[in-house]
Amino acid sequence: MSESTVLERTTLLQTGGLSVRYGGVSANTDVDITVGSGEIVGLIGPNGAGKTTFVDAVTGFTKATGTVSLAGERLEKASPHRRRRAGMARTWQAGELFTDLTVSQNLAVAVQPVGLRAMVSDVLNGSRPPAETIDHALDLVGLRDAADQRPGELTLGQQKLVGVARALVGGTRLVLLDEPAAGLDTHESRDFGAELRRIAATGIGILLIDHDMSLVLDVCDRLYVLDFGKVIASGTPAAIQDDPAVISAYLGSPEVDPDAVAELDAAGSSGGPTDLATGTEPTTTAAPEENR
Repeated sequence: MSESTVLERTTLLQTGGLSVRYGGVSANTDVDITVGSGEIVGLIGPNGAGKTTFVDAVTGFTKATGTVSLAGERLEKASPHRRRRAGMARTWQAGELFTDLTVSQNLAVAVQPVGLRAMVSDVLNGSRPPAETIDHALDLVGLRDAADQRPGELTLGQQKLVGVARALVGGTRLVLLDEPAAGLDTHESRDFGAELRRIAATGIGILLIDHDMSLVLDVCDRLYVLDFGKVIASGTPAAIQDDPAVISAYLGSPEVDPDAVAELDAAGSSGGPTDLATGTEPTTTAAPEENR
């Protein structure tokens, strides 16, 4: 990445001191993260680290303190729908598609107006999916030709991309992807990563959470590492792989084994879905907020 490319980027997402508490448990503590336009930023960490909680807080689905800005607009007091209209979208870990609808119709559902007035208008006038908006989102993920197919007719990799397109539809500037590559094999994961790069090249900012470290290390410009709700490291993928605090967090031990460092370095070039240092999905005991 050239220096000029970095300088041309504008900051889309910026969080300041973002914190989430569930009773006496701190799920996120003073998390400061930025994502620029055209940038893919990874958010990684062991299970229970608070990654999904952070996405919930940024997108307005859980109560938090601190600040959330999108392109300089403060949104921490805005509803999820208001944040979505501002250009912030997300995917969900269990983001199943409507199997009885076409790909195009799955996207149309995502951009239907909400509220009583919209419901009355839909009853009186019928649904009018914004065809150009839907086609643009499908173009972004390379699935324009699949618009009239149903999800069951697509490969798993294509279904995952439909989920991303559903988040991108309607003028999205920033998309937060929560485990979008779960279940993909090596080839599908590589193709998925290429599509993410193509999306980012249009200027959309991407925050990526995924346990497939081959994907994360290959496509991300920068990484943040969460452990017990706090950012313990940030930097380029190369720098993160050599960070003792990161290796310790994934191994669950304060001592860093040189062999573990070698395994971690291998994760970025193994060619298959691997998890940091161990090659498998890690397990730790931490904040009790699902597999975050």
